[in-house]
Formats: sequence, C-alpha cells, structure tokens
Amino acid sequence: MMEQIIDRNQLLALIVSDKFDKPGTHFFTDSSLSQQLAYMRHPVGKVIQPHIHNPVPREVQYTQEVLFIKKGKLRVDLYDDRQQYIASRILVSGDVILLATGGHGFEVIEEVEMIEVKQGPYVGDRDRTSFMGISAEQSNVNG
Repeated sequence: MMEQIIDRNQLLALIVSDKFDKPGTHFFTDSSLSQQLAYMRHPVGKVIQPHIHNPVPREVQYTQEVLFIKKGKLRVDLYDDRQQYIASRILVSGDVILLATGGHGFEVIEEVEMIEVKQGPYVGDRDRTSFMGISAEQSNVNG
C-alpha cells in the first residue's frame, strides 16, 4: 500500500497505492524532506481547527515532485544521482508518487491525467538536466 524505493540509503521515490485506506492522519515522509506527503481520512463531523502557516525560512536544494494519477496508467523509471537506472513501477488511477531525489522518466501506457505539485519558484532550464533513459524493453517493471 506504500512503497519506498531506496538506493544506497537515499530515498528516490515513495509510492502510495490507491488502495491505501487508514483512518486518521498518516505522514509518509520524514520531517526533513522539503516536500511533505500525508494521507488523511476523517469521519463526518471531524473539525480541523483554522490555522495559518507562519513564515519560516527554508533552504531547498532539490526540486521534489508529487504526482497524483487521476486517470490512466504510467510507467515511471527511477535513476540515481549518477543517471544510472534503478527501477521501474507502474502507476494507475488513484496512485500518488513523491519523487524525492535522483532522476526519473515516464512512459504513458494508457492515456493519463495527473496533477503535479512541486516547489517554486520555477527557474526554467536551470531546474533540470535531461539525459538518455532506458527503453520499455529494458525496464524491470514491478507493480
């Protein structure tokens, strides 16, 4: 229901299956990550007190992305910081993935609709380095 993909003690990605279903609030990320990911399920009548988020200086070194798969099927290929292929997973409607470190590429298996959330501000071409990835035949799809 939740999978961490780790290479050399470095979290590359965290996948929350559409089947995850537990009451309450569940944080999947360590508090040190610059992108926090949690699941919440509360009963009718639950009150979350109004609040504001205080300005807190933060230093972000790497862009971390969260993808919400609304519809379709997507293969994600994960790479380490040296652009070496590590693993592939198939994401389906309802799945969520946090891309924490390393590299990643995608192939759409079935027409996909997804929402991406990442830190800003966006700095254009300085934000990423593209490289040649693997083919579908080279993937070791698990999922």
